[in-house]
Amino acid sequence: MEKINLAIADDHKIFRQGLKAILLDCDHLNLVAEASNGKELLGLLKEKTPDVVLIDIKMPEMDGMQATAAIRHTYPGIRVLALSMHNEDKYIVDMMRAGANGYLLKNAEPEEIISAISTVHEKGFYFNEHLSVTLVKQLLGQNSSGTGEAPDAELNEREIEVLKLICQEMTNVEIADKLFLSVRTVEGYRTRLFEKIGSKNIVGLVIYAAKKGIIEL
Repeated sequence: MEKINLAIADDHKIFRQGLKAILLDCDHLNLVAEASNGKELLGLLKEKTPDVVLIDIKMPEMDGMQATAAIRHTYPGIRVLALSMHNEDKYIVDMMRAGANGYLLKNAEPEEIISAISTVHEKGFYFNEHLSVTLVKQLLGQNSSGTGEAPDAELNEREIEVLKLICQEMTNVEIADKLFLSVRTVEGYRTRLFEKIGSKNIVGLVIYAAKKGIIEL
């Protein structure tokens, strides 16, 4: 498995230590830089070039939003994964507008943190289910930078039809009624969409559909 080089920026030393313990347990993750604020992180990036940066939003001297914007401008190839205790839409939107590739809550399980790092490195974006479809549409409509390129996927006509309805936040039952299909058939289409697009949640499907012009924002 390809090694993923990481940098961490968080002003809470105890949290950094805990996060490092999680990362060191994974052979494919390699920590190359550690900072206590955004200013320190930018200084380290002049010498180290990580693939993914895990960055806290609230930090002294230079916060995560300012640092993310600077990274996006100077190091466009680096993926930025925001870490925060806040799950309010405002914080998520602000970080996405700054150019973050994903948003993860600090109380996430170790498995989700590892998965988020791998996903944001491979796909260019990662969001948990808290980030609603409506919010994603808002983000992509106002500033699509930082979400990465949409992966290529060969979808047939019916899959595209189901994808459009998913993006309208319709349930499997509602989609089944609209298309005169069984719920189980719709569930099958939904599963194949996740597999083909390479997404683990609806947010990823919406981003793909928006990037490919399947839905209009």
